[in-house]
Amino acid sequence: MSWPRDDAKLDRVRALMADDDLDALLVRAPDNVLYLANFWSMKGYDAVVFSREGEQALICLEASADDAEQNAWTRDVRLFSGYDPNDPRPPIARTLDLARAAARGYDRIGLELSLGTQASDRMVGEPTTYTREWFDSFPNAVDATPLLARARAHKTEQELERMRLANAIAAAAMEHVARELRPGMKESEAAAVWAGFVHGEGTGWEGKVDLALGYSLVWSGPGIRTFTATGDRPVAEHEPTLFEIWVCADGYWCDHTKNLCPGEPTSEYAQLEEMLLDVYTVALDRCIPGASLADLDRSVRQGLADGGYEGQPSHPICHGVGARAHEPPYAHQAGEGAIEEGMVLAIEPGVYWKGGGGLRVEDNFLITASGAEKLSPFPDGIVRT
Repeated sequence: MSWPRDDAKLDRVRALMADDDLDALLVRAPDNVLYLANFWSMKGYDAVVFSREGEQALICLEASADDAEQNAWTRDVRLFSGYDPNDPRPPIARTLDLARAAARGYDRIGLELSLGTQASDRMVGEPTTYTREWFDSFPNAVDATPLLARARAHKTEQELERMRLANAIAAAAMEHVARELRPGMKESEAAAVWAGFVHGEGTGWEGKVDLALGYSLVWSGPGIRTFTATGDRPVAEHEPTLFEIWVCADGYWCDHTKNLCPGEPTSEYAQLEEMLLDVYTVALDRCIPGASLADLDRSVRQGLADGGYEGQPSHPICHGVGARAHEPPYAHQAGEGAIEEGMVLAIEPGVYWKGGGGLRVEDNFLITASGAEKLSPFPDGIVRT
């Protein structure tokens, strides 16, 4: 779907550039290219020179020219070839040639100098990284990453509409897999059922999504752990199967953790669910404009400790979501920052038992003047199938 130019977003970026006395931003991370130009790269070879006062330039792979024509928020599209019979260099070398030309004349340029992670391109399998030459070509550039993080933390109405699509697809995929889940299925089979729905039904969703992609980690019963791969373990009966799921709909993301259980969960899991949901509810009540992110992190961890799980979880309990599944702000007890209206936050307390098993709940919440608005219609806790 071709989205109209989001001037509220672009004006905010330009205002922040004025505050930092920047003439232009030069970005190449697929999520920042999407954010500024509404162009989701196929291979990650593309870049944007975003001027504070003039037209932005999209530097684009020649094979994606039609995509840029349909979707990009600029008419200044500069094409380079993926294969040049006279130039053996990789495509990003030609990206750099055009970037140098497009940035010529700007005195103060912001570059992604402290980029920690980036969203995937549409092809995903081989994420593109840039060589030292890219950074050395702009020796006086300043770091634009903090500026972009400040801009991206507050969502516009268009961004929220796009994120609601991703949330709706994720929820529908969970409803689908809830109907299909059976004890004895492999975790990988359950993951494939979910992912197949996201890609198959999410692409074309409501006539508004050109491409939907799903990413998941699925663990069942004793297989529930943090940062382990989906395997061939069987789906357990009377124990939850945990779905750590992301959906990307044309470059905007959601990040959820949902739990399905064939049959009634064991008493041990029912008690864990009750405690975890109590902590979750208290956390959501704290998600109001002006609240401390550090206090939110401390509150969740103290609540879990009071429930018998001191030191858990081993991952952040709150982060931003938008043009990446994980983006600033992050809540940390030793950190800074406040919750602000217009943010979209993933809240995700979890408990993991020694030796395997446990539970996590997670959804995405829009921070409004009156508190946190849940974006997914799919229930939290353990959903009995």
